[in-house]
Amino acid sequence: MCGFPAPTDTVTARQPRGQERAITGNRQTNWAFADAFVAEDEALRWARDRAREAGLRSVSPGTGAALGMLAATVDAKAVAEIGTGTGVSGIHLLHGMRSDGVLTTVDPEPERQQFARTAFRAAGFAGNRARFIPGRALDVLPRLADGGYDLVFCDGDRTEVLDYLAESLRLLRPGGLVCFEGVFADGRTVDSGPQPAEVLRLRELLRAIRESQDLVPSLLPVGDGLLCAVKR
Repeated sequence: MCGFPAPTDTVTARQPRGQERAITGNRQTNWAFADAFVAEDEALRWARDRAREAGLRSVSPGTGAALGMLAATVDAKAVAEIGTGTGVSGIHLLHGMRSDGVLTTVDPEPERQQFARTAFRAAGFAGNRARFIPGRALDVLPRLADGGYDLVFCDGDRTEVLDYLAESLRLLRPGGLVCFEGVFADGRTVDSGPQPAEVLRLRELLRAIRESQDLVPSLLPVGDGLLCAVKR
């Protein structure tokens, strides 16, 4: 077991009081407001439409805004992204990065990267601001430079997240950030019932990051869960 409380445990059964009741009782409303708070431009909306047509799940506006803020916080010049998709998360990352920063983005589907190229251009980013590498992440990441990145964003195959973590720790400079999207898995991560392999790997990832002496972690309740950690 990963150590996360089951829905019937006393920690979740405790009755909230006062203002806490107002917050937890309207959690879905709060999340919706966090997404509505973000003003996304036409390029982002276009990229979201392409993702929807392709049956892909994009990061939520709130998650995208958090990624941009985190990239700005570390003054990111070099960012690696696992899972280009149609460019939604990439646009948010680029907005937060330095004006001379370069996003290296990896995806096994080159046609999706073509959508992202178009979206980045529509968002006003020069062609040299992004490096697109088609291929499986675990084949590409070993070719990237040790300690050469300020932030690594992981939104790829959930069964490979522990391998992504190991590669990210190698790629990041001290003080750099690693972020994992979708760690709530639509609530399945804390569900006590039988779960598929990808959810079991997410539980292992959460435990590994929480217990690591080399990381300072935080689990942000935006979108489907954004797990972040700073490399000491």
